[in-house]
Amino acid sequence: MKIVVDRTKCTGLGICESLAPDVFEVDDDGDLVLKTETVPDGQLADVESAVSGCPTEALRIEP
Repeated sequence: MKIVVDRTKCTGLGICESLAPDVFEVDDDGDLVLKTETVPDGQLADVESAVSGCPTEALRIEP
């Protein structure tokens, strides 16, 4: 499964980073960095929580 970020919507709040820190990181400039573009084994629930918890709906998971 692939993680997709809509950079036009992302504001770098960091909620995704707090829910799935092995996948998401907000850098010093406030930009979201994907540590991986695919959902790591055993982390689907965390990534799904980050996607659903994104207030700007900037994240999605694609097959």
